[in-house]
Amino acid sequence: MVEKKGSRTALLGWSLQAIEAIDKMKRPYVVVGPPEFKDFADTNGIPFIPWQFDLSIERSDELCEKLNEFNTKVTVPIYEETVEWAGILNAKLRNNPRLYKKSLLLRDKGLMKRRAQLAGIRVGIFEEAYSKDDIYWFFKRVNEALLKLDGEVNEPIHVKPFDKAGTVGHHMIRDPRDVDKINDSEFPLLMESHLEGQEFSCEAFIHNGKVRFLNITEYVELGHSNFIPASPSLEKWRPQITVAIEKLVAAFEIEYGIIHPEYFVTPDGTLYFGEVAARVPGGHIFELIEKAYGFSPFQAQVLCSDPDTTEEELKAFFPKEVVSAQGHAGSLMVYPNVKSINKLNLPEELKTHSYFDKHDMFIPVTSKVAERVGFGNHYGTIFFFGKDSEEIRSLMKKYENYDFYL
Repeated sequence: MVEKKGSRTALLGWSLQAIEAIDKMKRPYVVVGPPEFKDFADTNGIPFIPWQFDLSIERSDELCEKLNEFNTKVTVPIYEETVEWAGILNAKLRNNPRLYKKSLLLRDKGLMKRRAQLAGIRVGIFEEAYSKDDIYWFFKRVNEALLKLDGEVNEPIHVKPFDKAGTVGHHMIRDPRDVDKINDSEFPLLMESHLEGQEFSCEAFIHNGKVRFLNITEYVELGHSNFIPASPSLEKWRPQITVAIEKLVAAFEIEYGIIHPEYFVTPDGTLYFGEVAARVPGGHIFELIEKAYGFSPFQAQVLCSDPDTTEEELKAFFPKEVVSAQGHAGSLMVYPNVKSINKLNLPEELKTHSYFDKHDMFIPVTSKVAERVGFGNHYGTIFFFGKDSEEIRSLMKKYENYDFYL
């Protein structure tokens, strides 16, 4: 196959699922990933550029030269740490410096909240913290504003890093003494008020500034379990959610790719913006979308990241939201309750349940359980699939704290 100039798509970050997906599309690609994967890539005929993403972004010219050698026209970020790199590389490949600025906006939780606020999007109260004193003061002022009396339960606040994915480095402050648990090395941090309501995420595939497919993922327990499509009780807010996402896309001037925003919805349908990412979501959400809808979200991300993708291609690729789903697909991430793992304990009643799809739990080589960081160290996942969202929710709640590892 003769390549056109500037015809390759570069995947930033190592993901076999993403590689297999783009390979099936029969379009030229190159993977940019950690050097330790080079041997595997060479053995399996995967075009590969070794790169450490913890290097200074000032070395982007060097990486851009390597990408030009592969006739690269667009880069696609897979992980949080590659979003900024995709921004600066696409800015250079497409001669559009603003693309880098947009990527910085999508990596800084404080900056994104300010941008949302400027656009009239509902957010909680937030400030930056540079010391523990800042957190004490913010916590005190929030509770004073809520007219809390001495002896009443405090309203919590949340403290988190500006640029980490998921819940890594997230602290909930319910009492001034909780502030002492934060290490001085973690600053600066973002502080924000606690938002009431049901938390959920969206996965919006965007091309030419238009939302082409909008999935709503329902969280059963944040960082632990979720399913798609959302239940009817959450999907009833889809019209309002769609308007909110379109407003977010316009406010952040997003033209191509995928965004993964998180929102809260109150019982009366009021929506509050939490944060937004521009890469593959966690919680196995891409796998769940493929299970429920039958298309590859990795391929969808590639198509939507490419400005040259045609309207005809997009219309042929995406199904209709909700009504075309074959059922609800859910994932329950399993965290050991023990310090050392000896065996798996999968109950027979779960294995024989009609909604049980599969699991990928494993006995690790090292039996000692690693220290948890955020919600990132789950030891495998149980997947569910069925027609009734309430049955899936019930199963997830039932097995949420089950001892699958003994």
